[in-house]
Amino acid sequence: MWPSIFMFVIITTRDIIINMEMVDKVISLAKRRGFVFASSEIYGGLANVWDFGPVGTLLKNNLRDLWWKKFVLDRDDMVGIDASTILRPEVWQASGHVAGFNDALVDCKNCQSRFRADHLIEEALPSKKVEGLSTEKLDEIIATNKIICPKCHKSDWTKTRKFNQLVEVKLGTLEEGKNLAYLRGEIAQGIFLNFKNVLNTTRVRLPFGIAQQGKAFRAEITSGPFVHRTLEFDLMEFEYFLKEADWEKVYDTFRTEMWAWALELGVREDHLRWREHEEHERSFYSKRTMDIEYNYPFGWKEMFGIAYRTDYDLKNHTEKSGVDLSYLDPETNEKFTPHVVEPTFGLSRLVNIILFDSYREDDGRVYLALSPKIAPYKAAVFPLLANKPELVAGARGIYKTLKQQMVVAWDDRGNIGKRYLSQDEIGTPFCVTFDFQSLEDKMVTVRDRDTTKQERVAIDRLPEYLQNKLK
Repeated sequence: MWPSIFMFVIITTRDIIINMEMVDKVISLAKRRGFVFASSEIYGGLANVWDFGPVGTLLKNNLRDLWWKKFVLDRDDMVGIDASTILRPEVWQASGHVAGFNDALVDCKNCQSRFRADHLIEEALPSKKVEGLSTEKLDEIIATNKIICPKCHKSDWTKTRKFNQLVEVKLGTLEEGKNLAYLRGEIAQGIFLNFKNVLNTTRVRLPFGIAQQGKAFRAEITSGPFVHRTLEFDLMEFEYFLKEADWEKVYDTFRTEMWAWALELGVREDHLRWREHEEHERSFYSKRTMDIEYNYPFGWKEMFGIAYRTDYDLKNHTEKSGVDLSYLDPETNEKFTPHVVEPTFGLSRLVNIILFDSYREDDGRVYLALSPKIAPYKAAVFPLLANKPELVAGARGIYKTLKQQMVVAWDDRGNIGKRYLSQDEIGTPFCVTFDFQSLEDKMVTVRDRDTTKQERVAIDRLPEYLQNKLK
């Protein structure tokens, strides 16, 4: 059973009901075809936590690898690290997260459901952006607008109060000797802690970036929808270190690159927009923050973000640790603390967006119009009939050849029509069928996912044909 907590959207108009039907369809497809599963599902599921299935893992890894190539391997000014997910509590005290990494929660007195106050308000009043407002102001907005509970439809609320999003862990062998630590609430701090190590072990010179990908954890009160907002999630980001005078130029450059990369993945441009954070929304460390937002069926939600973190982090860690994290310019001998521009890409969230953006229905056929570069499988190979050894042997030979060059699927279940539909639903761009005619003319039928058109292609030309199509 899927955890019911993700179904939180307030249904007040016919349009929203239609949108929720679309949400249900995408979530159903995601489970049916092995993209995403509810975590601990056999025990009733766990709110805000999801597992990626076989096909979802391939999709997520494709996105991860494309990002790493685009923003790290293809650049001369970027290096990568892989820092620990568990950090000493002093790190989060110095960074300001213990004191400042807070959100406001509110409880419904009638049904005891709990919500993030800002999300509750923004779902009821989509034109308002209230993240970062005081608890008093949030209470006033809830009361003035008579906002109702999405679960029981009553308007009887507790006062809002702050909670910290850091996830605590206890380290140690014996219960009485365990020490408090935190799972990282962002992956940036591992980069700042290793700033001096990177300088000492590489040839990097300002301006340069340190990138990483990995898990982060936040104690989310409001879940979903689906894998948009979760307790455990994957991030891809880099901290780009520079002189203060250069931050605006670099900020604008990365904004352009982030937008372009979203389009390279095949996300529809008319579903995207930039939104600047108002002062009360910005994180405590940021002087300027902007999001690329995606237009889900349930409204505009953040996709990628970019922040100007100034020299906040390196200065604080220098002060609190006693270790000098300044930079010495080798040409001018000037010593200073670099400023930072931080582009952030939510990987788990990106998988969610890709599923919604690529979902299509066409005369009863459902398919994912995935860009071939991110599709889990680039092609699927079938024997026309699974009970004919000569057809199976011919198809198997093609499958083994293609498997050396690309990720391909083998499918001999059911009839050929059902196999096509199954591959359509996971976004496989091409299906290759070995039939009786193939035994005679050494050709196979290649079917295009988007157009459903079929073409006969010589077996010895098939790898080149598919590679050209995939480009």
